[in-house]
Amino acid sequence: MAEKKTAMTKNELVSALAEETGLTKKDAKAALEALAAIAYREVKKNKKFTVPGFGILKVSKRKARMGRNPATGESIKIPARNVLKFTVSKACKDAVL
Repeated sequence: MAEKKTAMTKNELVSALAEETGLTKKDAKAALEALAAIAYREVKKNKKFTVPGFGILKVSKRKARMGRNPATGESIKIPARNVLKFTVSKACKDAVL
Protein backbone atom coordinates (compact mmCIF):
# COMPACT_ATOMS: atom_id res chain seq x y z
CA MET A 1 0.00 0.00 0.00
CA ALA A 2 1.41 3.40 -1.01
CA GLU A 3 1.90 6.04 1.66
CA LYS A 4 -0.68 8.81 1.60
CA LYS A 5 0.78 12.28 0.87
CA THR A 6 -2.20 14.47 1.86
CA ALA A 7 -3.80 15.30 5.20
CA MET A 8 -6.56 13.08 6.54
CA THR A 9 -10.06 14.38 5.81
CA LYS A 10 -12.77 14.58 8.47
CA ASN A 11 -14.55 11.53 6.99
CA GLU A 12 -11.32 9.54 6.99
CA LEU A 13 -10.69 10.56 10.61
CA VAL A 14 -14.22 9.52 11.61
CA SER A 15 -13.76 6.16 9.84
CA ALA A 16 -10.40 5.55 11.54
CA LEU A 17 -11.80 6.56 14.93
CA ALA A 18 -14.76 4.21 14.46
CA GLU A 19 -12.46 1.35 13.45
CA GLU A 20 -10.05 1.90 16.39
CA THR A 21 -12.77 2.21 19.04
CA GLY A 22 -15.46 -0.13 17.74
CA LEU A 23 -17.97 2.72 17.63
CA THR A 24 -20.28 3.29 14.69
CA LYS A 25 -19.25 6.05 12.28
CA LYS A 26 -22.23 8.08 13.49
CA ASP A 27 -21.09 7.79 17.13
CA ALA A 28 -17.45 8.51 16.21
CA LYS A 29 -18.51 11.63 14.31
CA ALA A 30 -20.64 12.77 17.27
CA ALA A 31 -17.71 12.24 19.66
CA LEU A 32 -15.32 14.17 17.42
CA GLU A 33 -17.77 17.06 17.05
CA ALA A 34 -18.43 17.07 20.82
CA LEU A 35 -14.68 17.25 21.53
CA ALA A 36 -14.35 20.20 19.15
CA ALA A 37 -17.34 21.99 20.72
CA ILE A 38 -15.95 21.46 24.23
CA ALA A 39 -12.53 22.74 23.12
CA TYR A 40 -14.02 25.90 21.57
CA ARG A 41 -16.13 26.60 24.65
CA GLU A 42 -13.27 26.04 27.12
CA VAL A 43 -10.76 28.15 25.17
CA LYS A 44 -13.28 30.97 24.93
CA LYS A 45 -14.08 30.76 28.67
CA ASN A 46 -10.69 29.83 30.23
CA LYS A 47 -8.25 30.85 27.45
CA LYS A 48 -6.81 27.30 27.51
CA PHE A 49 -7.84 23.72 26.66
CA THR A 50 -5.68 20.64 27.23
CA VAL A 51 -6.06 17.35 25.37
CA PRO A 52 -4.00 14.94 27.51
CA GLY A 53 -1.27 13.25 25.50
CA PHE A 54 -1.90 15.52 22.51
CA GLY A 55 -1.36 19.17 23.37
CA ILE A 56 -2.69 22.50 24.57
CA LEU A 57 -4.87 24.96 22.65
CA LYS A 58 -4.61 28.45 24.11
CA VAL A 59 -5.29 32.12 23.42
CA SER A 60 -2.14 34.19 23.14
CA LYS A 61 -1.71 37.96 22.83
CA ARG A 62 0.23 39.18 19.82
CA LYS A 63 1.84 42.61 20.19
CA ALA A 64 1.30 45.44 17.71
CA ARG A 65 4.07 45.58 15.13
CA MET A 66 5.17 47.23 11.93
CA GLY A 67 4.66 45.33 8.69
CA ARG A 68 5.01 45.97 4.99
CA ASN A 69 2.38 45.98 2.27
CA PRO A 70 3.79 43.48 -0.27
CA ALA A 71 2.08 45.21 -3.21
CA THR A 72 3.37 48.75 -2.55
CA GLY A 73 6.24 48.23 -0.11
CA GLU A 74 4.61 50.80 2.19
CA SER A 75 5.09 50.33 5.95
CA ILE A 76 1.88 49.68 7.85
CA LYS A 77 1.06 49.29 11.52
CA ILE A 78 -0.43 45.90 12.40
CA PRO A 79 -2.57 46.21 15.55
CA ALA A 80 -2.28 43.97 18.61
CA ARG A 81 -4.72 41.07 18.74
CA ASN A 82 -5.45 37.70 20.29
CA VAL A 83 -4.53 34.56 18.35
CA LEU A 84 -4.93 30.82 18.93
CA LYS A 85 -1.82 28.71 19.43
CA PHE A 86 -1.49 24.95 19.72
CA THR A 87 1.43 23.51 21.65
CA VAL A 88 2.15 19.82 21.07
CA SER A 89 2.70 17.74 24.22
CA LYS A 90 5.99 15.97 24.94
CA ALA A 91 4.24 12.58 24.78
CA CYS A 92 2.96 13.37 21.27
CA LYS A 93 6.38 14.59 20.10
CA ASP A 94 8.06 11.46 21.46
CA ALA A 95 5.50 9.18 19.78
CA VAL A 96 5.77 10.89 16.39
CA LEU A 97 9.42 11.90 16.25
